[in-house]
Amino acid sequence: MPVEGGLKLVKYLVFFFNFIFWLCGIALIVVGVLVQVSLHNTLNIKDASASGAPILLISLGVIVFLIAFFGCCGAWKENFCMITMFSILMSLIIIAEIAAAIVGYIYRGKVTDVVKDSLADMISNYNTSSPEFRDAVDKLQQDLKCCGVNSSADWRSYTQEGDTVPDSCCISKSQGCGQGTMSDASKVFQRGCQQAVEAVLKANVKWIIVAALVIAVLQILGVVFACLLMRGIRSGYEVM
Repeated sequence: MPVEGGLKLVKYLVFFFNFIFWLCGIALIVVGVLVQVSLHNTLNIKDASASGAPILLISLGVIVFLIAFFGCCGAWKENFCMITMFSILMSLIIIAEIAAAIVGYIYRGKVTDVVKDSLADMISNYNTSSPEFRDAVDKLQQDLKCCGVNSSADWRSYTQEGDTVPDSCCISKSQGCGQGTMSDASKVFQRGCQQAVEAVLKANVKWIIVAALVIAVLQILGVVFACLLMRGIRSGYEVM
């Protein structure tokens, strides 16, 4: 028996929220892939633990995508079992997201250690690495306007003289501009890349928090409307 009246509105609301969740699932997958590429190609972070967050995002995105598709079909067909399963699975997702947020808060200091160790490896391996690796390091320093891990002095082993930095450390980059200019603040970036990377991460954290809160509210509303639809569908069955 098809739902009528106010429950029909609830049905469409459930369908709408699931469509939003479906888009959120796609967004999580895309963000996870972009973060993974950024960590390992742009920032050259080789620590395997750094892949935990993007892999979690991708996995969560796939799960949300599938559950949302399941919920859309259930709402459209007014199938009690599918709507019930959607409600249970989405509730579990909400609990998992809360747990992930708590774990992320507890281990937030790990990010600093991973960034520091990775940047130190980048500098120590710069001279012996492939051109592609050096290009990535150079791009990082130019894009973030930084030099070394903590300061330009971290490049003292770059040459035997100990006063030269890669040209990518130069404020105005040109061939040989880093020669003998390590401590010249007018020519070379003095801020370390660790500080620069952490500043970028902190600048984006607030947007991640806002997005997470919005998605969480939508998920809770989706479960509430799904439960209302379940009750309406069951009532229809009982009437029949």
